[in-house]
Parts: sequence; C-alpha cells; structure tokens
Amino acid sequence: MFQRKVNITRIKNGRESEEIDTVLIEAPIDIILNSEPLVNIICLPHDLKPMAIGFLFSIGIINSVDDIKEITINDLEGKIDIKLNNSIESVSKNLNLNPVSRVIDTTCGIPSPWRNIMKNSLDHSKADLFSKMDIKLNPDIIHRSIIRMQKETKLFRETGGCHGAAIFDFKGNLKSVKEDIGRHNAIDKVIGDLLLQKEQFDNKFLTSTGRLTGDSVLKAIRAKIPIVASLSAAIESGIRLAFGYGITLIGFARGNRMNIYSHPNRLLI
Repeated sequence: MFQRKVNITRIKNGRESEEIDTVLIEAPIDIILNSEPLVNIICLPHDLKPMAIGFLFSIGIINSVDDIKEITINDLEGKIDIKLNNSIESVSKNLNLNPVSRVIDTTCGIPSPWRNIMKNSLDHSKADLFSKMDIKLNPDIIHRSIIRMQKETKLFRETGGCHGAAIFDFKGNLKSVKEDIGRHNAIDKVIGDLLLQKEQFDNKFLTSTGRLTGDSVLKAIRAKIPIVASLSAAIESGIRLAFGYGITLIGFARGNRMNIYSHPNRLLI
C-alpha cells in the first residue's frame, strides 16, 4: 500500500468544494546486509528490490546482481534482508555511520557520510573512460524521451507527489522507468532494474524529473552512464562532477530547449 484517498477542501476560481484526493504514503525501509543493519531509507514502498540493489551498487558494495546470494523483502515489517555471496566482514562497523547518518530521507538527497562512501567507491580512471566514449546523440531523442518519461510516471500525474527517473538506449527505447518520493531513490530504482536485466549502462542515458545534484551525478558516474538529462535545473555540485568525469549534463529539457552544462560535444546540434 503506497497511496490512499483523503478528503480535501479545494478552492478553485474563488469557489470552495469538498472532494476526494489521492496522496502517496512514504515509509521507512530497513536494509539488512549480511544480518547487520545497514541503512534506513524513507521511500515510496514500491519497487523495493531494484531500489535496494541500485543503492548497494551506487555506494560500491556490489558490482552486479551476481554478488547477491539472496534477497528477501518483508513488506509488513518494512525490511529488505540481503545476503552477499562474498561476505563483507562487519560492513556496518567499517562504514562508521552514526544512527542519524543511517537514515536517508526524501528531502535533499543523501547524508554526507554516504556521499563520501560513494566518492570513495569510484574508479577515478572512469574520467578517461567517459572522455573516450564516441557518442553523437540527436537532441530530439532526449526531448522525446523526457516526454515518454512524463507519460509513464503515472503516480506523479495522479498525485503530483513524487519524482520519476528513466533509462533509455541511444535510439530512445525505454529500458526502465520508476517513481519515488525521493529523486535519488527513483534513480536507484532504474539503475537496480537494469542490473536485474543485466544490461550495460555505457550505451544508455538517464532522465530525471529532479534537480541534478552531486548525489544524482555520482550515481550516474558509478553506473558509467555518459549522459544525464532532467526537466529541472542542475546544481553546482552536479555540474562540477559531470565536468570532471566527462558526463554530458542537461537541465531544463522542456519543449524544444535544453541547457547543456558540460560536454555538449555528444549532441548533434
């Protein structure tokens, strides 16, 4: 259950009416890794398997779904129990996180300790890898894909209360689209979904409805996604990372316009 009906008073054109509206329900989900508590993620309790896999991948604990021996989801207790094939000794202790840092809410992205863990997991040689990618993409494909993402994010259209993310191939074929109250969770969900499909990422691009923060760009870097586009603005932290690692970062992709913040050479303009 991740949505419910509520009674509201709506005012429109100066007139008041009593109506029923649909709202989303957020929930805290605990990820237990090798029998140790790892993180508590406040999220839309839907598509939890790809979210958990995408999160573990983003922070560098796993490199593929083959690293996972077993994953069990308990919807009633709000728990995801994951066992890895190669045991990581005292994962929770080694991460050195305090109780507050273990909670990832839906507001402004991920806390600094997790961000640092993500940065430390990156292979800095990926900057050269991105720069060597010979990609030429028509901007129309980006625009059409953004429109497709908007059409497929039905919860947003129904409630206005969540973000969407999608992954497309360079021909504009939709590979995954997911929604969540947190923009970073939505990105984890589509990355996790592609990992489950055992698809590669370097011939794909990521779209989002949310701001392009450093957190969002870090996830794209980790997945080797060379192009990231959003309906919303890019933030300085995201631009700096995209420029340094060779990612083409696109904001305000609406209608027939877009702002390209880094590496515009990949678009056929």
